[in-house]
Formats: sequence, C-alpha cells, structure tokens
Amino acid sequence: MRILGIDPGTITMGYGVIEEEGGEIALVDFGALTTPSAPLAERLHRLYQMLLELIARHQPSEAAIEKPFLARNVRSALAVGQAIGIAMVAATEKGIPIHQYAPTEVKQAVASYGRSGKRQVQEMVRIQLSLPSIPEPSDAADALAVAICHVQKRRQARMMAGEER
Repeated sequence: MRILGIDPGTITMGYGVIEEEGGEIALVDFGALTTPSAPLAERLHRLYQMLLELIARHQPSEAAIEKPFLARNVRSALAVGQAIGIAMVAATEKGIPIHQYAPTEVKQAVASYGRSGKRQVQEMVRIQLSLPSIPEPSDAADALAVAICHVQKRRQARMMAGEER
C-alpha cells in the first residue's frame, strides 16, 4: 500500500510518500510544494495543480493529512484549513481515501508520546525509515510522520479486528 502524507500549508505544503508491504515501511519520496508570493486564491490553485501532479506520479492508495491545531492566529488557522481543503479535493478527485490525524495522534504514533517535540518526531521518522539524516525541509519530515501515523493506525485496526474474531 502506498500512502501520501501531507503537512498542509498555503506557502509550503510538505509531502511524504511511503510504501507499506509485509509490515515493513519504505520511503518512496518526500519534499515540499511551495508557492510564490501571490494572492491566496492563486497559491491554492497552484498547490492543487502540484498535488494532482504528485498523485499522478506516485499513485498513492490512501492519503493521510494532518488536522490543524488550534492556533491563536485565526488567519493562519483559516489558511491551513483552506490548504487541507485543496488536498482533500485533489485526493477525492482521484478516488483516494482520505484520513486525518491530529498532531498529538501523529506524535503518539511516531514517537510514542503525544507531546513529543518536533525534533524528536523528526528523529523517529529518520530511524523508522532508515534514513541517514532527518528529511528536509521540516514540512516534509512532518508529512512523512503523518504517513507513518496512518500505517500505525491501520496496523492497530487490523490487530483489533483480528482479536475480535
């Protein structure tokens, strides 16, 4: 199963693509989609186009998107929400199921502690994907963490289903 993880943003949107097979996960690709300084509608449109290109290139089976955390800056929170909407529309257009995870869920799944620091989560992403260094930019590392979280949640669901039988 190929999973596209997304760390939403309207200026920089991190992405990470991982493959899960036989209980093992492997890195496929990661990076950040960036938009030039432009009106919000133009940035969102460009992100949408880049997401469609990314989806066409990697053909993910599922998408995992980080939910926004409650922020003091309302404008920032609204912009992140709009970026999430763009990601959801792009995935839905291509028939890809979408799963959303709160930041604390991602931290818990990746680093075993819901209040882990950013650096700790990034280091755990590096270790779990057997990378020589932490993925850069940090938005990409965050997106990989969301994808890993999705794998962990799927494993838990399968275990629970197996226990119920």
